[in-house]
Amino acid sequence: MDESMVDWWTMSVGLFGGLALFLYGMEQMATALKAAAGERMKDILARLTTNRFMGALTGAFVTAVINSSSITTVLVVGFISAGLLSLSQSVGIIMGANIGSTVTAQLIAFQLDNMALLMIGFGFMLLVAVKREAARHYGGMIMGLGLVFLGMTLMSEAMAPLRDYAPFLDFMATLRNPVLAILIAALFTGLIQSSAATMGIAIVMASQGFMDLETGIALAFGANIGTCVTAMLASIGKPREAVRAALVHVIFNIAGVLVWFGFIGHLAEWVQLISPTRPDLTGQARLAAEVPRQIANAHTLFNIANTLLFIGLTSQLARLVQWLVPDKPASEDAFIVRPRYLDEELLTTPSLALDRVRLEILHMGDSVREMMQSIMPAILGGNRQTLREIELMDNDVDSLHAEIVSYLGKISRQSLTEHQTRELMSLLAAANDLENIGDLIETNLVVLGRERIDQGVSVSEPTREVLLNFHRAVSRALGAALQAVAQNNEIAARTVTAMKSEISAIADSAAAHEARRLVAEEPKRIPAYTLEIDIIEKLQRIYYFAKRMAKTVETDTATDNA
Repeated sequence: MDESMVDWWTMSVGLFGGLALFLYGMEQMATALKAAAGERMKDILARLTTNRFMGALTGAFVTAVINSSSITTVLVVGFISAGLLSLSQSVGIIMGANIGSTVTAQLIAFQLDNMALLMIGFGFMLLVAVKREAARHYGGMIMGLGLVFLGMTLMSEAMAPLRDYAPFLDFMATLRNPVLAILIAALFTGLIQSSAATMGIAIVMASQGFMDLETGIALAFGANIGTCVTAMLASIGKPREAVRAALVHVIFNIAGVLVWFGFIGHLAEWVQLISPTRPDLTGQARLAAEVPRQIANAHTLFNIANTLLFIGLTSQLARLVQWLVPDKPASEDAFIVRPRYLDEELLTTPSLALDRVRLEILHMGDSVREMMQSIMPAILGGNRQTLREIELMDNDVDSLHAEIVSYLGKISRQSLTEHQTRELMSLLAAANDLENIGDLIETNLVVLGRERIDQGVSVSEPTREVLLNFHRAVSRALGAALQAVAQNNEIAARTVTAMKSEISAIADSAAAHEARRLVAEEPKRIPAYTLEIDIIEKLQRIYYFAKRMAKTVETDTATDNA
C-alpha cells in the first residue's frame, strides 16, 4: 500500500482515542474493584500464614482482585513495618502478585468486542440507577471492562489499514529481535506504569496479525521488567522496608526474564500446546485468530513458572536485599520522626488508606505514651533537663499529627462511602484527642514539674504513691484507647469508658488524701497541696481525652450496626 493511501489523521485519532478509552476503562475498573474489595483484601493479607506457597497464592488472588501489584506490595510493606510479616514471608506474596497481574491480559484476550457497548450500558445503569453501594461498585467495574473492549475495538479498526503498509510491516519485523522487543516494552510500561496496558496493546496488535507468538512473549518479558519502575518510584523516600520490597520485585522480575530469555522458542511451543488453534485459517488471518490468546497464556505461564522456580529461594532473596539495602546507622534518623504507614499509593483505595491512618495513630500514640510514662517521675523528682526532654517529645507528636491530618485531607478528596466518611471523621477526632494529650503533658504537667523545682516542694512518700496509682490507671486507659482506635476494637473502647467509675473513685480518694494533708503540720503544705491537686486535675483531663478517643470507636460501630 502506498503511503498516500493511508489516512494518517483518521488513523491517529482512532488509535489515540481508543488508547485513551482503553486506559481510562482500566483505571475505572481498577478503582471500582479496589472500592468493592479493598477491605476484604486487607483482611486476607493480614491473615497470612508462614507458608510461602500460601503467601504466593494469596498475593496472586489479592492482586487479581484489586488489579494492582503495586498496591499489594505497598500493603506488604505496611505489614512488615507493623511486625506482622517478615521480609522472607513477603517475598512469596510479591512473587504471587506477578501471577495476579496477568488476569487482566487474560480478560482482554477474550476479545469480547461485540459485548463492549452492552457492558458499558449495563454498568452505567448500575452506577446511576441502583442505590446499593456494592452494586454501584460492580457497575463501575463492568462499565470499565466495557470501555477496555471498546478502546481495543477502536485501536484495532484504526490499525487495520497498516496490514498492507510495507514500512510498518518492516518495523514489526524488527521486533522479532527479542532484545529490541523487550527494551521497547520495558520503556513503554515504565512510561505508562501499567504492564496490563502494554499487554493489552500487544494483544490488539496480535489481533490484526501483526506479530507472531515469539514477539508477543518478548513484549511480555519487557512488560515484566518495565512494571518494576512503578515499584521503585513508589519506594522513593520510603522506609527501608519499602525499598527492600521494591528491590525484591525488581530482582525477581529481571532474574525471571534472564532465565527464560534463551527459551522463548520452547515457551512458545508449550503455550501452543495448551492454547486453542485455528487450522482452518492460514497466514495473517491465522495469526490474528490464535496469537492473542497465546500471548495471554504465555504471560500467565511465564509468571507461574518463575514463581515455582524461585519460591524455594525466598529466604536467600530476603537476605540478598537486606545486604543490598542495609539498615541506616542509628544516628542518621535518631532525631527525625517520620510517618511509617501513610503511603500515597493507597489513596485511591480509601478503605486501605484509612487502615494505614489507624496504624499511624498508633505510631503517634507510642510517642504520647512515652511522654506519659516519663512525666510523673519527672514531676515528682526529676530535674529541669528531664522535663525539657519530655517537652521536646511533643514535637514528634505535633509532626505526626500534622502528617495524619494532611493524609486524611487527601483521602477526603476521594470518592468515599458513608461508612468511610464516618470512619475518616472518627480518626480525625482521635488524632486530635491524642495531640491534645501531648499538648497537655507539654504545656501543663511539665510546667507543674518546674514549679515543684522553683518552689522547693517535696512530695511525701504516701502522696507519691497516691499520684503514681492514679497515673497508672490513666495510662492504662490511654493504652486501651489507642488499641481501640488502631484495631477498631470495640471491646477495648468499652474498657476505657467502663473505667470512668474507677477513675472517679481514685480521683476522689486522692482529693480526700490531699485534704487531710492540707490540715497537717508540714512545711510548704499550701504550695504542695496546690501542685498535687493540679496534677490530679490534669490526669483527669487526660482520661477525658482517652475516653473521647474510645467513644469514636463505639459510636462508629453502633452507627454501622444500626
